[in-house]
Amino acid sequence: MIGPKTAKHAVRRTALSHPAIDATHAESAKRKVLSAYDDPGSDEEITRRTFMANCTLALSGVIGLGLAIPIVGSLIPKGNAGGGTWSPLSADEWKKLQAATDTPVKLNFTLKSKDAYLPEETNDQFVWGIKTTEDRMRKARPDLFSEAPKANLPYPVVTLGFAIFSPICPHLGCRYNYDAGSKKFLCPCHGSQYTFEGAHVAGPAPRGLDPLPLREQKGQAEVTWIRYQDSTADRIVVSYTA
Repeated sequence: MIGPKTAKHAVRRTALSHPAIDATHAESAKRKVLSAYDDPGSDEEITRRTFMANCTLALSGVIGLGLAIPIVGSLIPKGNAGGGTWSPLSADEWKKLQAATDTPVKLNFTLKSKDAYLPEETNDQFVWGIKTTEDRMRKARPDLFSEAPKANLPYPVVTLGFAIFSPICPHLGCRYNYDAGSKKFLCPCHGSQYTFEGAHVAGPAPRGLDPLPLREQKGQAEVTWIRYQDSTADRIVVSYTA
């Protein structure tokens, strides 16, 4: 027997499951509210939007290029920023070189160098100087006067009757000395040997000693320090700092 309350719930469930109501809900479910993003628009609107997007991209590219040029330009060292500087020899050192005969002279000086973006450095260095002539050097060091790329010297080998040598052995960068007994430059690290004119005659070094620039400026002798790459027959500038 169904009581009054049970009958009431049954009627309500029947009303909720009425076919007409179910059809209304199904129709509503099929409907979809379209937004502005769902509507692709007409062909003219699509073309306009595409044009505006392309214009935006092109304008962004122009602005980016305009910013990139000065930024990249600021990263490139200015002229002579990475070049060598002239370091003066003292009057005493210059007199020592002028008084030289058949013995190389060790010349001490203060090197002030600035390599590209590095701050200026000051340190004590030395070079070797010999009294010679261009004819003598041409006979003893023909490699320095050839047209081959390994010569690569944009400055005179002999200036004012002297040649200046870097104190760095071209083998692995050690400092060599002059031996008066054998009249040769000798490297204590691996046994490379060089003549008075710097020609390589023994040991593993791939080339002779590296000449350095010399000049006289307002009555004062000046040299330029150049560090060449070691372990290669070619003279490739590594830096202008010690």
